[in-house]
Amino acid sequence: MSHDPGTGSGPTSARPISEVAVPAQRPQPEEAPHTGPYGIEHLLTDARDGLERVDSQQAARLQRDGALLIDLRPQSNRLAEGEIPGSLVVERIVLEWRLDPSSPHRLDGLRVDQPVVLFCNEGYSSSLAAAQARELGLGRATDLIGGFRAWAAAGLPVIEGGRAPVG
Repeated sequence: MSHDPGTGSGPTSARPISEVAVPAQRPQPEEAPHTGPYGIEHLLTDARDGLERVDSQQAARLQRDGALLIDLRPQSNRLAEGEIPGSLVVERIVLEWRLDPSSPHRLDGLRVDQPVVLFCNEGYSSSLAAAQARELGLGRATDLIGGFRAWAAAGLPVIEGGRAPVG
C-alpha cells in the first residue's frame, strides 16, 4: 500500500510548514566546544598520534639521507618567505594523487619505504596531510613540527620562492 503525500494520508503526508519542527541551530563559534569528535583539535590529535613528527634539524638530516621534503604552502607564502632547497612543491589539491603509490599520477620515483616529510607554514595542515599519506601506504610519512617557519627560524637554508608545483 502506498501513501500519497499530496493527499494527507499515511505516514508521509505533507504537513503545513507551521507544523514542521525546525532543527536546533548550530552553536555559535563562541559557544562551540573546543574539542570533540568533529573539531579540528580532535582531527589534529588523531593525525599526530600516528606520526613520528620531526623538528627542523631532524628534517634536514632526513633530507640529506634521501628523504623527500614536500612543500604544501600556497604560492603566495612561497614567494614571500622562500622555499627549502631540494624540496618538491605539491599543491594540496592534488597531494593524494601524487602520493598514492598505485596512482598513475604519483610522483616519479616515489617508493613506499621512502621517508617523506610534508610541511606547510606552521605544521598544522601538514599533520593532516601526513596522516593521509600514511593511509595511502607511505608508512614513513611525517610532518615538520612548526612547518617552514620553524625551518627558517632555525637558520636552515632557504632559497627564493615561486617555483612551479610538480605537474
